Amino acid sequence: MTSSYAEILDRIAAALASAREVFSRFTPGAIDAEFKAGHDPVTEADRALDVVLRQTLLRDGEGWLSEESADDLSRLTKSRVWVVDPLDGTREFVKGIPEFCVSIGFVEDGRAVAGGICNPATGETFLGAVDAGVRYNGKPARASLKSGLGGAVVLASRSEVKRGEWKPFENGPMEIRAMGSVAYKLALVAAGRAEATFTLTPKHEWDVAGGVALVVSAGGFVCTVENAPFQGNHRNPLLPGLIACGANLRAELMARLSSHMRPASLGSQAGG
Repeated sequence: MTSSYAEILDRIAAALASAREVFSRFTPGAIDAEFKAGHDPVTEADRALDVVLRQTLLRDGEGWLSEESADDLSRLTKSRVWVVDPLDGTREFVKGIPEFCVSIGFVEDGRAVAGGICNPATGETFLGAVDAGVRYNGKPARASLKSGLGGAVVLASRSEVKRGEWKPFENGPMEIRAMGSVAYKLALVAAGRAEATFTLTPKHEWDVAGGVALVVSAGGFVCTVENAPFQGNHRNPLLPGLIACGANLRAELMARLSSHMRPASLGSQAGG
């Protein structure tokens, strides 16, 4: 793909290839997990992936934000920052459910401009940049052009569905499909494999940066539940919920979610 981010895309592709090699050393469903503060599981695979991604991606002058690295706030002084989740969907990985992935986002001046996601269990790879479009398993792909929510496949968080957070949407025109890994859901929307996904629950930048880059690069629409564009590399990387869909569904989906949107909080996402 021709892109001003060609070298960045080459690095992302190399990092995803290295990640697949790391995954080959582990058996999903047969790996021990520890639990971090907040009851989030972490495995030896998470840590091994973090190391190989950092080695492959990071260059002098660039910042780094990863779920599995101690946060180095020097990233706030960098215009180009890698925002990665070495293993998004760890719960699914531990249970052997094939809905987990490596998510890599490249943020430039706050914008997610390039990204790559791979699901080693399904053999799917998503790679793209804002000036080059998206490739799904090496072939050009784009977000859905569907213009109505009738029959649209909308991907929901399995844990949010279990908690009852999707009850208000169950009798609508959409086909709701529950699965793990917000990054993987965003990648599927980018590739047109589903029409939309949204979460009304706060997420961290590393959960979504790679997927946001892909959806935007694929011609789709993304905003937070405060109806603001995604902005990355903040001091506090916790974002309000996120909405993503094919561009033609924007108005109808936003109307359906309007009563669940939140006004921007005072100082929300202000500064670095």
